[in-house]
Amino acid sequence: MTEPEPPPFSSASSSVVEEVEIVESLTLIPGLPKDVAALILSLIPYSHQARLKATCKSWRLFLSSKTLRRLRLRELCSQSHLLCIFPQDPSLESPFLFDRDNLAWAPLPTTPPNPHTYGLCNFTSLSIGAHLYVLGGSLFDTRSFPIDRPSPSSSTFRFDFTTHSWESLAPMIHARGSFACAAGSNNHILVAGGGSRHTVFSAAGTRMNSVERYDIGKNEWVELERLPGMRAGCVGFFVEEEEKIGFWVMGGYGEERTIGGVFPVDEYCRDAVVMQFNNSTGRGNWREVGDMWEQGEKVRVGKIVVVENHERSGHPGVFMLDGNHIFRYDMASNRWQEESHVPKKTPHNSAFGFVVLDGELHVLTLLNAFDPQETRRKQHHKRAGTLYIQIYHPKKKTWRTLITKSPFHHPLDFNTAVMCSIRL
Repeated sequence: MTEPEPPPFSSASSSVVEEVEIVESLTLIPGLPKDVAALILSLIPYSHQARLKATCKSWRLFLSSKTLRRLRLRELCSQSHLLCIFPQDPSLESPFLFDRDNLAWAPLPTTPPNPHTYGLCNFTSLSIGAHLYVLGGSLFDTRSFPIDRPSPSSSTFRFDFTTHSWESLAPMIHARGSFACAAGSNNHILVAGGGSRHTVFSAAGTRMNSVERYDIGKNEWVELERLPGMRAGCVGFFVEEEEKIGFWVMGGYGEERTIGGVFPVDEYCRDAVVMQFNNSTGRGNWREVGDMWEQGEKVRVGKIVVVENHERSGHPGVFMLDGNHIFRYDMASNRWQEESHVPKKTPHNSAFGFVVLDGELHVLTLLNAFDPQETRRKQHHKRAGTLYIQIYHPKKKTWRTLITKSPFHHPLDFNTAVMCSIRL
């Protein structure tokens, strides 16, 4: 069933009237002008707002209103750069927001549960404005046979930070997990590739080459030209090229081969593909980018993240974390070049988390990292100790560190945790 059309993000006259009415009708801080009091409350970091809503009714209404969001947008210095971490299936365990500047954590509610599905992983999360999206993934369905075979998901959820609630949106045309995804500047979301792989299975699952675009204002998905080949486990981002927008799909794995006809092994993609959009039709055609690695050079298959370039909009920086090495992609030469090394390695060969926050690369690990084999032998896990965050500034080429206690009740597995950045 098609969901009702969500409101667009553009400001409307009714929203402006609502903003004025809220500020004028509430007594926020006695003795202060209402606009001054509203400005003071708008400077409170998001991670502390939930606790302050219980102070009084007027604060609860104001801190839950769109007025707060508009004031924070106007006062750019008051906006918070937050990191959202999904430790596992978001319908089973709450994701948390991490406020780096205030070393504070704030929980979010779980997504609407489905009694027939469980174990969602390999989904994608991204933020647009005051909304957080969770798309697709791989899961188990009690209605499918055999019951232990993972299935891709087509579900789309959106969290509204104003109402503090989730809503279900129109599902994708093709179910998928482990796919490329990026948000465009014109209220669209593009997804490409993917499959049905689940974390329980190392190299099983399907691959696909379908591409879709989601119109946020219309709440509908539209199919676009398919990828040149099957690809999953990839990343997507937009680049402006000669006044045209290109959607890049990079990394991941394509066709599958077997060793001895028994063990499945991934064939990792050595190239990238780009969809060049036509400004008049809103559609585009794919072109292939050649091999990104020299002949005989080791192919790196680490996690890839994209850093937006605020000085040159539409020209992002692309970085890969492979082991303890960070590489930067140079579009002019179509080559990966070594950028830096992570100062502190992970113990027990555990994985790093790799994410971008406010233009900096964040490499996350557990300070008291656990041995995965030892953990599997234990039935109960203690609270997941301390997170050790190593932060790299691409322009200054400097490292700094940050330590914070984890809010989760079990050790984070960065091979399966999903992370994204939010600006509120």
